[in-house]
Amino acid sequence: MIQEPLTNGKARWTEAALVLLFPLALLYYEICFHTACLGGFSSFTSFATIVGFSLAFGLVYVLPMLLLRRPAFRIPICALLLFILALPFLIEYFVYLQFKEFYDLKTITAGTGDMVHGFTRQMFQLLFKPHGILMILLFLLPVILYLVVALKARIVLPRRLISALLGLITSLLVFILMTCLLRVHPQMSLVYNTEYSFPRAVDMFGLPESLLLDLEHGVYKKSASGFEEETALPETSSSEPEEASVEESAAESTPVEESSSVPTPEESSMPEESSVPEESSEPEPEPEPEPEPEPVPQVLDIDFEALAKDADETLAELDHYVAKQEPSYTNDYTGLFEGKNLIFISAEAFSGDIIDESLTPTLYRMAEQGIRFTDYYQPASAGTTGGEYENVFGMLPTSGGYSFKQTADHLNYMTMGAQLDRLGYTGWAFHNNEYTYYSRDLTHTQLGYSEGYMGYGNGMEEFVTYQWPESDLEMIEGTLPMYIDKAPFNIYYMSVSGHSPYDLGGNQMAQKHWDQVQDLPYSDPVKAYIAANLELEDAMTYLIDALEKAGIADDTVIVISADHFPYGLDDDAALGQTPYLDELYGYTVTNYLERDHNRLIIWSGCLEKMDPITVDTPVSSLDILPTLSNLFGTAYDSRLFPGRDVFSEVMPLVFTMNYDWKTDLGTYLSASDTFLPNDPDQEISAEYIEQVKTIVRNKIRYCEAALDHDYFRHVFSGISD
Repeated sequence: MIQEPLTNGKARWTEAALVLLFPLALLYYEICFHTACLGGFSSFTSFATIVGFSLAFGLVYVLPMLLLRRPAFRIPICALLLFILALPFLIEYFVYLQFKEFYDLKTITAGTGDMVHGFTRQMFQLLFKPHGILMILLFLLPVILYLVVALKARIVLPRRLISALLGLITSLLVFILMTCLLRVHPQMSLVYNTEYSFPRAVDMFGLPESLLLDLEHGVYKKSASGFEEETALPETSSSEPEEASVEESAAESTPVEESSSVPTPEESSMPEESSVPEESSEPEPEPEPEPEPEPVPQVLDIDFEALAKDADETLAELDHYVAKQEPSYTNDYTGLFEGKNLIFISAEAFSGDIIDESLTPTLYRMAEQGIRFTDYYQPASAGTTGGEYENVFGMLPTSGGYSFKQTADHLNYMTMGAQLDRLGYTGWAFHNNEYTYYSRDLTHTQLGYSEGYMGYGNGMEEFVTYQWPESDLEMIEGTLPMYIDKAPFNIYYMSVSGHSPYDLGGNQMAQKHWDQVQDLPYSDPVKAYIAANLELEDAMTYLIDALEKAGIADDTVIVISADHFPYGLDDDAALGQTPYLDELYGYTVTNYLERDHNRLIIWSGCLEKMDPITVDTPVSSLDILPTLSNLFGTAYDSRLFPGRDVFSEVMPLVFTMNYDWKTDLGTYLSASDTFLPNDPDQEISAEYIEQVKTIVRNKIRYCEAALDHDYFRHVFSGISD
């Protein structure tokens, strides 16, 4: 049956409606997406930018529609294109719902197979929860409405070619205009160019433009790293002694004075009473104190300028950047753990807020009688594999979830596994979930552990019961005999017992420990989370008891750091709408640094014989590797690490992939371009803030270029072990 064309007037209105269908649908998707994930748009400028890009990208979708001759083809294809347009929003929404982060293309593609295989049940739970169903219906609404209207109206469009050309020209013009505006707007140009990160781009530019930028950053890498010139930090007015800048403090040749809250090992082991005999009539002459050793820079014999002469442009840029960094110096804690055993645990979704003297006495003992960190952060950017990458490499995962996978063919010369292996340590890496998950069968065999890597499927199944999540206690019980009599040993564990979901139906560890938490004054999800983490408490109790029975607790160091905050606690996605996380923390989480606040544990039996050691400056997971290198007295070059030895004189600096940062003077939040001083009465200059911004941008660029170009192979390939 031949359809009767519409009148010219109706045809023009119908054609105009179809031309605007995709831009309006795209804007509708952005509004739903931003409202659900971020609680709305960060500013009017951001909203206007997203409107512009919705128009530009939406018009492109019109082209295939207007070039189709038959209405019978046009209607179903238009509906299909509307659905395809909604898919990226739905995928990112459910990713954000689970992980509380927007994942770039590399992270999604790198982890898709693992997630489908390992977390199918959790994904279906998200899809079929009320808010999940609601979001699916909201994103299908344009498709449904279009089909109803189009089938009823029997649309026939004249002048298809003219409309297509006009749509294409308009789309290009709008896109060029929006791109030019982004380049000149002060705040947006930073995110567009020098401070690009996928999550910030999604917030400010919308999802389609962010995906395009992500492709551009992934495919067209800059040949040079583009490091900015750093200058000495300006002085700040304060009633307290001023903090030395990186350059100034590193140049000091006098011993570093420790604060009263950080006693030296010598002071900690001093007897309380004088040993001078009472019957002595005349005081004996006091022996002259031995001169303290002169601090020396913690560097290796590497000529970076010579390396740069024979390197390509990017590697040469990296060499010049590292050569200009001021090193940290040896201090009173250098070599404190020299020759001791090391057990490092990346603890799944661990939070220091579960530590309680009665409920978790072993973790409490370790946190309070080990080195005490009062202001620690575990930046979350790529789920478990991102946090694990920070713990192991001391770098931010600039390639998202793909970062750790990139290291499978790298020369990972400066991991603790590699450093201690060169000193003759027996090394093992262990994981109690599937050994191939996140390609750990490829990456964790390259971390320097002499005996390799074991997970569930290549040996761990002998010790660990198949359930979800698997037991940390069973992993420790099964693997401890493999190395306890092979000192010095260097062991790495990636745990899993603290993993979500946090309910009795899907978490065997929560079921196991429910009796211990059921009377706590928390909601059921928070109690289930705490219960799941009690398996780590039991594992540590077993481990320390075994070390003490073997007489090697004083000679063993245990380090515990989370991989990320407990993102599985809340079903909602937006910051400010995380009631269970707020309940656990005891405050309302309003920014990413508050969210990522955590607790680092560094414990050894020998520390319990000293006065408490407290580090009250800001510390992050990037500081663990240089700090352990200093404590174990290994040969390392401090200029190669973006983090710092926390006992050194280097300025404390925590920074994230969102370009948020914190120093001992205050916190900078990039989303609002706001600096919050610790002391409201202290005047912090704009110059100081801009200089720290530059330092952070350079450090993130260093993390990115070092990963993408296997930088340590360039530096160490000619050095013999």
